[in-house]
Amino acid sequence: MSVPLPMSSNALNAKIHDGAPPPGNLTVIDQSKSLPMYYRRLALIFLLTLPLVNPWVRGDGVGYYAYIRSLLVEHKLDFTHDWQAGNESFTMGRVHADGTIDQLQYTVTGRIANHWTVGPALLWAPVLVPVHCTMLTLQKVGMKVKANGFSRPYIIAMALTTALYGFLGLLISFRLACFYTEERWAFLATLGIWFASALPVYMYFNPSWSHAHSVFVVAVFLWYWHRTRKGRTFSQWAILGLISGLVLDIHYANIAVLLVPLLESLQAYWRAFRAPPEPDWRRLLRIFWANLLYSFATLVAFLPTLITRKMIYGNPLDFGYSEAGEFRWDAPHFVGALFSSDHGLLVWTPILILALAGLMLVFNRNRTMAVYFITVFVTLCYLIGGDPTWDGLSSFGNRYFLCLTPLFIIGFAVFLSKIPKWLNGTRHPMACARSVTALFILWNLAFIFQWGTHMVPARGPISWKQMVRNQFTEVPRRATSELTAYFENRNALMQHIEQEDIKQWQQQQGAPKSN
Repeated sequence: MSVPLPMSSNALNAKIHDGAPPPGNLTVIDQSKSLPMYYRRLALIFLLTLPLVNPWVRGDGVGYYAYIRSLLVEHKLDFTHDWQAGNESFTMGRVHADGTIDQLQYTVTGRIANHWTVGPALLWAPVLVPVHCTMLTLQKVGMKVKANGFSRPYIIAMALTTALYGFLGLLISFRLACFYTEERWAFLATLGIWFASALPVYMYFNPSWSHAHSVFVVAVFLWYWHRTRKGRTFSQWAILGLISGLVLDIHYANIAVLLVPLLESLQAYWRAFRAPPEPDWRRLLRIFWANLLYSFATLVAFLPTLITRKMIYGNPLDFGYSEAGEFRWDAPHFVGALFSSDHGLLVWTPILILALAGLMLVFNRNRTMAVYFITVFVTLCYLIGGDPTWDGLSSFGNRYFLCLTPLFIIGFAVFLSKIPKWLNGTRHPMACARSVTALFILWNLAFIFQWGTHMVPARGPISWKQMVRNQFTEVPRRATSELTAYFENRNALMQHIEQEDIKQWQQQQGAPKSN
């Protein structure tokens, strides 16, 4: 039997999910006194990074943002204005020079095809609805403001909301990691994954994309599942199902994390069936009804996606990705998604190698939880490996794995907590851990700088030799001027980055350069 993890006294007193009594050898660690201090530190760091937020709608973000804007302003799913207002690299091939939408963009229902998910719009709505109401009110009293969904108040509110969701996801992940190790390691791991992964790109630089939202909803899902796993009532199963539906609304690949309650339920079925002296049929029936309720609640929360698919494509199960290519069940890019120079997860963001090692070390603390988490990671690798756009196209690292940020924080925290033992009595294990984390952060931020300024291609494989050389030569030389431009003349810098992106894309496609 696996050894349960340290947890709060309240969790210890909860009813054990599978009916077993609380273990007598469980060490309870009271961390409640120092938690507020770490919360304040994380909040301060978040506030200090808010100037990095880049309020723009670009690329995939055009599709995500179009749902909330079209419904708020035009009260219908008409994306014409969104496509026309898209950035140049998005409109190429979609919008003609005269502003008309290419006919290939329309589906059998007569609507513009929008395969991007509706979930981010659902999370933006609590902020953007009041912003829109305020803009309409200001218009009525005679102020010259644009209540069209494209003006600065809307875009700034959207960008700040995305950053806030990303931060809340980190905060919840930190709290979750505290169940697996001491707070100091959980805090350091949170900082490491925050700034040494792809998250800064999608939390600050491209806030109209869905990945920071995935971090938030997956963190909420795992936290609530973890909190209720020792004695989940029917109402809690229903709430978990509603959260699960939202997880899918944000990004379909997030389905991998839903394996956690599935594996948990299969284990509970097995234990009930094997209960001596005969199967516990009452227990089996209760688990079945709980699973049925969970599935129904998940479906209810997934309805916004199904309804929009029906309206746009004429079929609630048509998710609009057929044009990208067929899913390959043999997952030919399973390894490439991790190690390819074309946005491979572990080579672009190497801190995750230590995070995965830490998840393996969870076996020493709780074998069941380790199996759950590693199964989720392997399953997501399989899903991404079979996807025709497995590399994320224009992506920093493999952005599809950002939904597993809470698991990476847990894994890295557990890894860091082992450093004192590995150093065998060295006086400064925390200093060593901080140094390692800081090196990963500096390397990653410099790499993000290269990617954002197109020193390395935004799409396709990169030259590692050139990338490493840039880290020590070009990044130090250009960092000051580029960062100054980012804060003082951001619009011009964004236009320059957009043109560089188009130029690189055309070179990769072998197309003639634009004037």
